[in-house]
Order: sequence, then C-alpha cells, then structure tokens
Amino acid sequence: MPVKKLPFKSLNQLLSKCLVTQEEEKTNLLIKSLKSVKARGYLTKKELEDICRWKSPRAIHHINSNTPAVIRKITTAAFATRSERSKIELLTSLRGVSLPMASAILTLINPKKYGVIDIRVWELLFSLGTVKTKPKGVNFGFNEWFRLLSILRYYSDKYETSVRKIEYSIFLVHQQYQDG
Repeated sequence: MPVKKLPFKSLNQLLSKCLVTQEEEKTNLLIKSLKSVKARGYLTKKELEDICRWKSPRAIHHINSNTPAVIRKITTAAFATRSERSKIELLTSLRGVSLPMASAILTLINPKKYGVIDIRVWELLFSLGTVKTKPKGVNFGFNEWFRLLSILRYYSDKYETSVRKIEYSIFLVHQQYQDG
C-alpha cells in the first residue's frame, strides 16, 4: 500500500525519531530458536518451514517440496560463501524461496548484518527519495536487495544498532503511515 505524506524529510530524520530498540516477541523467539544455525552451518527442513511461516506462509507448500538433503546442501553452500550474490542465488534456488524469503532467512540467522527486503520498507524508502526505482516495491532483483542492504548497513553503523532494527523501524513507520 502506498504511503501517506510523511512528516520526515529524510531517512536519517525518521530513524532519529522512530528507531526501535525491541524486536517483536514472536520474531525474537524465532531468532533465538535459530541461534545454532550459524555454528552448524545449515538449515533443517523444520527451520526453513518456520522461517517461511514467519515471512510468507503462502509459500509453505513449495518449501515443503524441498528435501532435507537439498535444504542442507544449498544452505550449507549459501552460509559458507562470502559473496552476497552467491548467498542470494543459492537460497533462491530452493523451491519457494523468493528474494524476499532469502533475505528473511539471512536476517533471522544474522539480524546484526541483514534486514528483510519488503514492499513496505521499499515503498517508504522510495517515498523519502532514498531509493529511486521500483516505486511499488515489487519484483526485486539482487541489485535492489544489495542497494537496500547497503543503506541499512550504513544506518546500522551510524546508529550503532543491528541492520534488522533499522529495517524493522522503517517497516513499522510504513505501517503507521500507509494509505489505506
């Protein structure tokens, strides 16, 4: 949904007034349940299903068509590479994993470094002039995701907080000012 006229002239002004410090409890519990993934180096089928239910339950039947072995193989490779492009390409090779879902996987595994690309976040950034493409916030490719990630990481450093908290703050402001 489009955003009403915002009372902020910039993302910096928005964040200086609306930066969240707490994660939603349901999300916090999911992040905690996924703590062992980084050390283990891969997702289980149940963990991928849990992430799917959090991000986009509509995709669950596609997610369920991946075998545990395929999930393990692909997520092991994705979490092992240092290339952001390779991470996204590998994760989106799983059935049911779109780019927004891939970004959710990375975010829930490592909220300090990642945020979710989402229609709400993108629309708000577009309305502030922070991003210049895809005004409706759909059909993202790697370049949009990487642009968003760069913006989120910049403000994460500036405000000394996690990338997820920057992204979640933007998401919540969109909810507050959505038109309709």
